[in-house]
Amino acid sequence: MNFVEGGVCAAQGFRAAGIHVGVKTHATWKKDLALIVSDVDCAAAAVFTKNVVKAAPILVDKAHLTDGKARAIVANSGNANACAPQGEENAEKMCAAAAAAIGCKPEDVLVSSTGVIGQTLKVGVIEEGMPALYAALEHSEAASDAAAHAIMTTDTVKKEAAVETVIGGKTVRLGGIAKGSGMIHPNMGTMLCFLTTDCAISPEMIRAALLETVQVSFNRISVDGDTSTNDSCIVLANGLAGNAPITDKGADYQAFVEALTTLCTLLAKKMASDGEGAKHLITCTVTGAKSEASAETIAKSVISSTLTKAAIFGADANWGRVLCAMGYSGEAFDPDKVDVSFASAAGEIAVCAQGRGLDFDEDKAKAILTEHDVEIRVAMGEGSGSCTCWGCDITYDYIKINGDYRT
Repeated sequence: MNFVEGGVCAAQGFRAAGIHVGVKTHATWKKDLALIVSDVDCAAAAVFTKNVVKAAPILVDKAHLTDGKARAIVANSGNANACAPQGEENAEKMCAAAAAAIGCKPEDVLVSSTGVIGQTLKVGVIEEGMPALYAALEHSEAASDAAAHAIMTTDTVKKEAAVETVIGGKTVRLGGIAKGSGMIHPNMGTMLCFLTTDCAISPEMIRAALLETVQVSFNRISVDGDTSTNDSCIVLANGLAGNAPITDKGADYQAFVEALTTLCTLLAKKMASDGEGAKHLITCTVTGAKSEASAETIAKSVISSTLTKAAIFGADANWGRVLCAMGYSGEAFDPDKVDVSFASAAGEIAVCAQGRGLDFDEDKAKAILTEHDVEIRVAMGEGSGSCTCWGCDITYDYIKINGDYRT
């Protein structure tokens, strides 16, 4: 398996575009409408937020995905179209406008929105801008880049990646773009993610693969503990790679899941690293737990801990906050078996052994925690379960960004 360029246009038969149409009125230089189109019909699947309050596009997508097929994705930033007047009607209008340009049925278009909640979507500017958006479609790295920028809100960098592998003797590519910076917490994370592949795979198997992948990638990140109304992860598979269609969970399916997991894990880490105001990517790896599920619960609790995040921001090796977060995770374990260390490109330092503090070099610890990528390593001493989750520190800028997000 190799990483390749091209994002959502890395796979055969996919075109993309991103332009400014006027959803974002305060930033006319920022792209705010994206379109991803396959040359042929695709097997399609999606996973959505577990928040009870769901944005209108999610309700529309669930209806459009009943046959397991789709042709395109249209997405806007600047307005979440959630809890807003005419929400579903406007989401359907977006699908209809895209379908008219593409020449397909509105039901074959999936829709996503991200931005401020509760405000009426200016769907008119989207409808008016659709011909220009369609005209901008290309099968190129630049086109995927434009689409990736068009779905950004408070993101400071685009999230884009692609991988190449061999399935059934054929070269298969998978690519994706994503957005996510704030309001992110496991249970999908607050995010949009659009994935494309030229692998031939049935709707049933693409859905199964997506569910497996999301659980070990996007569901293992956290920025601030908030789960959004708009979380969506959508995958389209057009089959143009020419492999024998994957219709069961055999070797080809496992190879596809491995590639999809690699792609989504990278995108998930990009989201955690770009948390609103963040200065550090925090990786928490728990080993020696009773089970993988137990290790996951504990790791999630650590990366979600506000006090742990604050300690990392201050480059303070306050390992007690790690143990505290483990203790309220809901998992039963023996604290007297726990070892903790901090690591980064500057080295590794043990700070706790058998649940008791160690004498350690504070200057070395500070140097380790000053690096951008910081790892918290926890050894439980109770079994063979392990898990890695990702988060970020919390900074003064997080408050500034969210204090006036709507206004």
